[in-house]
Amino acid sequence: MKNFKTVVAAAVGVLAFNLGAPSGQLGFAQAVAQAETVRPEVGKHLKDAAGFIKAGKYKEALAKLRDAEGVANRTPAENNAIEGTRFSAAMGASDADSMVKAFDVLKARLGGPQQLQYMEAIAGTYLRAGNAAKALEWANKYFAAGGNSATMKTVQQQAQFKSGDMGAVLKDTLAEVQADEKAGKAPTQDKLNLLLYAAQKKNDAATESLATEKLLNYYPRKELWAQILGSLPSKKGFSPRFSLDVYRLQLATGNMRGVDDYMEMAQLAAQAGYPEEGKKVVEQGLAANVLGQGAEGARHKRLLDLMVKKIAEAKADFPNAEKAANASKTGDELVKLGLAKVFGGDKATGLKLVDAGVAKGNFTRADDAKYYQGLAYYFAGETSKAQAAWRGVKGTDGSGELARLWGIQSRKK
Repeated sequence: MKNFKTVVAAAVGVLAFNLGAPSGQLGFAQAVAQAETVRPEVGKHLKDAAGFIKAGKYKEALAKLRDAEGVANRTPAENNAIEGTRFSAAMGASDADSMVKAFDVLKARLGGPQQLQYMEAIAGTYLRAGNAAKALEWANKYFAAGGNSATMKTVQQQAQFKSGDMGAVLKDTLAEVQADEKAGKAPTQDKLNLLLYAAQKKNDAATESLATEKLLNYYPRKELWAQILGSLPSKKGFSPRFSLDVYRLQLATGNMRGVDDYMEMAQLAAQAGYPEEGKKVVEQGLAANVLGQGAEGARHKRLLDLMVKKIAEAKADFPNAEKAANASKTGDELVKLGLAKVFGGDKATGLKLVDAGVAKGNFTRADDAKYYQGLAYYFAGETSKAQAAWRGVKGTDGSGELARLWGIQSRKK
């Protein structure tokens, strides 16, 4: 009978073409076959197993290897040849446990790079088979052994995600995002979405805000703004007093959702002391053919008339309002009056009042005052000053988040 060096070489050499194995993964088994003789009684089973693998019949190949294992007094070379073939057949059969069994026998003869390739194949097979915990275990082993494959990083993250280890997902994804930025690259949208999801699952508000900011910075979309602004009012700790400010961002990002949004925003603006803003909102709704249509069209135009009336009343009362604001112990009323003036088009007077209010201090809520100072600068066209003001807003009840979102929006204007 022919020498089974050639038989075993054929048995293992064909596998790389059929299994999409990592480069060099089968080199060890093939080298063993070429260097050492395998007895015919073992070699015939390896040849049959190779035939099954070539035909895509991986489970049959694994069964045939059990016949090879049944041969008594096997040599180390024969065991290595069996396990090299087993590894490839098991990968084709998505039998990661059998791959591990084969690897445990072979690893003593493998160099470091080859061990990493085998570990990569094991982790990937566990993940495809739906065993996220085992996939994560082997991915971690791979990196602990010095591996640095980008593909394996993806396997590790997917395994973390599927196994519910959001803490690890958060840590690793954040590190990748920071590394991308340090290298001058924009993190991928998928990576940032994963970071946002993990932060939400971990109730990590700081990282959630960071992920949101980066998504809007790198991949601004109307739909993303809609998603973020839609969930903002229901976030834990977000104060209802900022309802008008959410509408302001919706309007600025093109996310007014219909008649009710325009009507509600206009009325909130008037109630807050900003009838000029309310008038502009109604006018934009009319220009967009959202307001002024159908059976309710007359009511929408009456709202516009109401805004005009309130503007006239505010102008007539301005001297009294300014006197009261200057006499107040806090700077709150000066900031509010100044913002109203900016909305009315008198930017110079408005900013002067706002700055005077900020200088007076003693606010009910200092972060609110700083936030509205930024808003006044923004609507007055002083974008850089607005951004500087917003950077100083640290409130945790909505003002800080609104300031960050306006900062992003102002950079895209």
